[in-house]
Amino acid sequence: MKNLVVLSGAGMSAESGISTFRDAGGLWDKYPVEQVATPEGYARNPELVIRFYNERRRQLLDVAPNAGHLGIADLEKEYQVTVVTQNVDNLHERAGSTQVIHLHGELTKVCSSRDPYNPHFVKELKTEEYEVKLGDKAGDGSQLRPFIVWFGEAVPEIETAIKYVEKADIFVIIGTSMNVYPAAGLLHYVPREAEVYLIDPKPVDTHIVRPIHVIRKGASEGVKELKTLLAAQADGPTSTEHNAVKHKL
Repeated sequence: MKNLVVLSGAGMSAESGISTFRDAGGLWDKYPVEQVATPEGYARNPELVIRFYNERRRQLLDVAPNAGHLGIADLEKEYQVTVVTQNVDNLHERAGSTQVIHLHGELTKVCSSRDPYNPHFVKELKTEEYEVKLGDKAGDGSQLRPFIVWFGEAVPEIETAIKYVEKADIFVIIGTSMNVYPAAGLLHYVPREAEVYLIDPKPVDTHIVRPIHVIRKGASEGVKELKTLLAAQADGPTSTEHNAVKHKL
């Protein structure tokens, strides 16, 4: 089976009703990033930060995977699929994807404030535990904090992601601006002989020059078209192979 690696961003989950962060009217317009997504903001006002992520978890109860998530999961029938996501929701898993690497953490987990990435102090929350309170303690006695990689913190899963990207036969970018590093730098690790697809209704600058199949659609319709293109390619060379655009998008 060919290795297919997906890099997904906020646009992947937008159709499910998950609030984006960077778009106009997104979460950063309502909550300054410095307040709720930095270690300094957490140190200044842990109660605000804990409440912010409680709200994000409650949102998960009201949304479901969209056709894009389901389509990616369905590709496991034909490919060895690894999803590398910048999203902190669990919609890829709920859609059925079995290999998901969360670069920026997971909403449904909490961890130690003192030692955030020590696996001994990472806890998976059950639905009835989605409300974390000030005073709830991790195994080391520190306050439970969101298991989220905040701005200014290391991205511990990036090396794991790189290992999979380096072996990709097909690399698919869905719904990400390619402006957030180190995730945006993963394209540099894609083998030159690998095919690259980009699914996004908006223009995206990948900051790199190589052949890229551009699908200017949202996640659901884009993944549907991707599956059609991949199926056609599996049946033999077609004219779609000439639609790759070799430029910065």
